[in-house]
Amino acid sequence: MMGTVKANRPVILTFPDVGLNHKSCFETLFNHEDMHEIVRHFAVCHVEAPGQQEGAKTLPAAYPYPSMEQLSEVLPGVLKHFGLRSVIGLGVGAGAYILARFALNYPDLVDGVVLININPNSESLMDTVTSKITDWTYTLPDKILLSVYHKQEELQTNQDLVATYRHYITATMNEANVSQFLRSYSNRSALEVERPVPEGNINVRTLKCSSLLVVGDNSPAVEAVVDCNSKLNPTKTTLLKMADCGGLPQVDQPAKVIEALKYFIQGLGYLSSASMTRLRSRTASGSSTASFDGPRSREHNFSSQG
Repeated sequence: MMGTVKANRPVILTFPDVGLNHKSCFETLFNHEDMHEIVRHFAVCHVEAPGQQEGAKTLPAAYPYPSMEQLSEVLPGVLKHFGLRSVIGLGVGAGAYILARFALNYPDLVDGVVLININPNSESLMDTVTSKITDWTYTLPDKILLSVYHKQEELQTNQDLVATYRHYITATMNEANVSQFLRSYSNRSALEVERPVPEGNINVRTLKCSSLLVVGDNSPAVEAVVDCNSKLNPTKTTLLKMADCGGLPQVDQPAKVIEALKYFIQGLGYLSSASMTRLRSRTASGSSTASFDGPRSREHNFSSQG
């Protein structure tokens, strides 16, 4: 936990993507000066999947790595452990999927979710074949980086950031554990959410809380995020497609992500006095799409190490 839990406010609960831990995924965002306004008002709880924390030991061979569904089912216990009433979820990639499933199954525990690079679908046959090919031709760090950037050319044009994250993966993460988390994410089931239809079926399975979907316009996740947006309630969902941004918007353009986060939290009834720069928005595809111009923490892990 970071900060002091306030009785009348939710806690921000983060969950990072495959190949990242809470530091490498969110440190740039939370260390940004514009984020101070938020963390002054909200405690933060960083959660990681088993064996994904910095310097983790290799999980025992007999340890059955949990599925995405099982990881989401652990979160109510995390809230109970820390005495938390409800949360605002902030997840990236696999973490976004886990938080979305948690919000679907435990709507009373979630005030809202910010989902970066969310993919609500299971892997297609083509995805599986492509994944097997990349297993043969790429190292684990490069495979993860290719999930952030479309092509080898983009890896070349973002050399500094790529070098930083390759170092994070190789020097601070346990690659055997990361491979297990990646395999679990690759075997995920579809969220099976459906957009409610006015004067039709309004009791479909969908997120009941407010949702902010975030993706860079150059990210490999664009199609999946747009698809997710089309399946959610348009009155409670905002899609933020960030211009000139790749697969790490919280790192590439943290100030713009924070600005959107402030507006989102304000929409939940908090931060009414937060200072925010002007945000230009437009409406598209049946939901709102925002368009942007170009203290020490104790982490909570699901780890069961031996």
